[in-house]
Amino acid sequence: MQELPKDACFHCLQPIPRGVELTVDYEQQPRRVCCAGCQAVAETIIEHGLSAYYKHRDLDKPQQTPILPDELNNLDVYDHPDVQREFVRVLDGDMQQAALTVSNITCSACAWLIERELQAITGVDKAVVNLSSQRLQVTWDPNQVSVSEMIKRLAGIGYQALPFQPNQQEQQFSRQRKGFIRRLGLAGLATMQVMMLAFALYFGVVSDLDETTRDYIWAVSLVFATPVILYSAQPFYMGALRALQAKQLNMDVPVSIALLGAYTASVYAVFKGTGEVYFESISMFTFFLLSGRYLELLAKERALRFATNRLTLMPQLATRETEQGNESIAVKQLQQGDVIVVNPGETIAADGELLSAEAWVDESLLSGESLPNRRVTGQTVVAGSINQQSAIRIKVTAAAQQTVLAGIVAMQDSALAEKPQVQQVIDKVAGYFVSGILVIATLTFLSWWWIQPEHALWVTLAVLVATCPCALSLAAPTAITGTIHRLNRQGILVKGAQVLESVKSLDVVCFDKTGTLTEGKFKLVDRIDVADIEYTNALISGMEAFSEHPLALPLKHLSDRPYGFEQQIKLVAGMGLEAVTNKGEHLRLGSAEFIRQWLPEADIEPGYNVILASQSQVLAQLKVEDELREDAAATINKLHRLGVQTQLISGDDMSRVRMVAEQLGIHEYYGQQKPDDKLTLIKQLQQQGKTVWMVGDGLNDGPVLAQAHLSMTFANASDLAKTAADVVILSNKLGSVNDVIESAQKSRVIMRQNFSWALLYNVSVLPVAALGGLIAPWAAALGMSLSSLLVIANSLRLYRE
Repeated sequence: MQELPKDACFHCLQPIPRGVELTVDYEQQPRRVCCAGCQAVAETIIEHGLSAYYKHRDLDKPQQTPILPDELNNLDVYDHPDVQREFVRVLDGDMQQAALTVSNITCSACAWLIERELQAITGVDKAVVNLSSQRLQVTWDPNQVSVSEMIKRLAGIGYQALPFQPNQQEQQFSRQRKGFIRRLGLAGLATMQVMMLAFALYFGVVSDLDETTRDYIWAVSLVFATPVILYSAQPFYMGALRALQAKQLNMDVPVSIALLGAYTASVYAVFKGTGEVYFESISMFTFFLLSGRYLELLAKERALRFATNRLTLMPQLATRETEQGNESIAVKQLQQGDVIVVNPGETIAADGELLSAEAWVDESLLSGESLPNRRVTGQTVVAGSINQQSAIRIKVTAAAQQTVLAGIVAMQDSALAEKPQVQQVIDKVAGYFVSGILVIATLTFLSWWWIQPEHALWVTLAVLVATCPCALSLAAPTAITGTIHRLNRQGILVKGAQVLESVKSLDVVCFDKTGTLTEGKFKLVDRIDVADIEYTNALISGMEAFSEHPLALPLKHLSDRPYGFEQQIKLVAGMGLEAVTNKGEHLRLGSAEFIRQWLPEADIEPGYNVILASQSQVLAQLKVEDELREDAAATINKLHRLGVQTQLISGDDMSRVRMVAEQLGIHEYYGQQKPDDKLTLIKQLQQQGKTVWMVGDGLNDGPVLAQAHLSMTFANASDLAKTAADVVILSNKLGSVNDVIESAQKSRVIMRQNFSWALLYNVSVLPVAALGGLIAPWAAALGMSLSSLLVIANSLRLYRE
């Protein structure tokens, strides 16, 4: 790299102004830049791995040096696999998923346009916009469409989309906040100046001024109001244009009509020297509207902070082992199979297999539980956990967007973006409402023009502004966002907003037993052996090595030398395992019912739940016990107090199911249920018109979880159960079932309050503004802004515990 001229900007090579002390890190050294713009661009170039741009440019010709490398001018950079590792998740099959930041979303019409435009592209499976965090989650087939094509498609309709990065979006919100402050400041200063001139006219103090003086005052007001209408009010025009482009009507449409109409009429009056001017109303109207939008932005920023706090706490660097020794490497460059070292107090940067003998990790970032958990060699540790004791070694199994933590954030985004049925109805109503407002405003103008022409314009402006349905559109999204983040803080991950729909008519909660009502931590308490105990232990250990059932855990280590089966072991869902020894002997290991299919007359003792048998005899009977969860009884009792029926549906022996049900006070229980039997029971309840929730964690619970109106499982459940479930309980507390119900009920109450207030305000203010002409445009703007802020403030109550 050539020597950089002294006091020249590292990026643009121009002289650095005196007093500017901005830098960027390049090759582990701070490099001075001339402004924040160059700093941001340089950081982007370096973050995208395009640092070679700085090595090969010609420093002798600074004026001919491009500000950006060609790679960044071309959106194809986002199609590069190394770049995609930072923001793209690989789903089942060939599908991929990513979150994109869309900076200029203003309302539900924007979201509708973006979703419609992307879903029209061949290969895009799903596109959902979250208004609260201004994020777009899109799922697509990379064989049919690329990321750059989708970004270009959005650019074609006026939206700038970039891959979501937590820290970058916080910076974006900071830029938006500063932009709002500039627009607000200009509108506020103009309002004060114009109101000072208009104040005397309101009270008739200068009503006897000659026309020259009056025209002078009008001209000065025009000078102050023009920057407001051209700069401060610009966000409303852009929102209206995008809505009209989508052939939709949003709240920005009547606002823009009101502003431009009042300004045009006022300018006409100034140049004609006759009529009325509304410069003070324009300035004050814009100021109040921007104030409401600014506070709404702050609420969205708070939602973003809750949504991304997990990712922003992830480390940027990791220590990787190499043949030459340890090296520091960017986390996004880690590959599967790398071995990393995590020192005490450091955050684990990737999911992996523990190579050290033991580790104590704090997983509160995922589960909300601050107590450290013990992990031993071979167990999985997840990104975002904090190493509590001595240095540990981890073999990376997943990094970047493939980690458990990234999956949690992706599922949270899906929940935030999904619109419940009530919101879909409100979005449609809001569109019709705006249409109605425009019709009423037209009739109001014509009526007042006939009655009192001098009042027609400002009365119409008041109608357009006062009845704008901003609060109506905010009523549901703000409440849903608050509820989902409230549950996240309690260690509960909600995948969709359907919990809000189903809780209103919840009738029955069905529970699996093992690992759901019980701890799932089994231990062998008794056994009856017929054959040689060492031989049976070897057989049992060898067979259970292929099982994921919690019952298998204490049996996998019965022998130091598990039997090595040459043929594939068969898993019979809900029953057990079937295997063939190397000598051709057929074996079964599982429930008593499973064994009696071979040996109908087998003498199996009650309570012994794991049986090993050949086709000719029972070889061993094992009693494996499990303990009830500490909060199981309290959870069931609370559901009963809420009027919710409970059922226990288990594949376990009927005697054990009856014992657990009686301990917990569950009156309806079913034992020895195969997956198909469980599915039939759920369907029967649904055919009776009941809303059914299912709580389970086993491999055989997947179909039942998918069938129920809402399903829950635990973080340590099988992958199939977690895929099928709508709610994943990260804290592993059964009481979280009641937390979900209570939070959903509170959310519905908040939404009803928001809707009631929004409708009451709009219905009440319309006749006052249209018929009485009692509301000035600036007062209408104030009322509309306060209405929206009340809805936001009411929803923020859900963020509190």
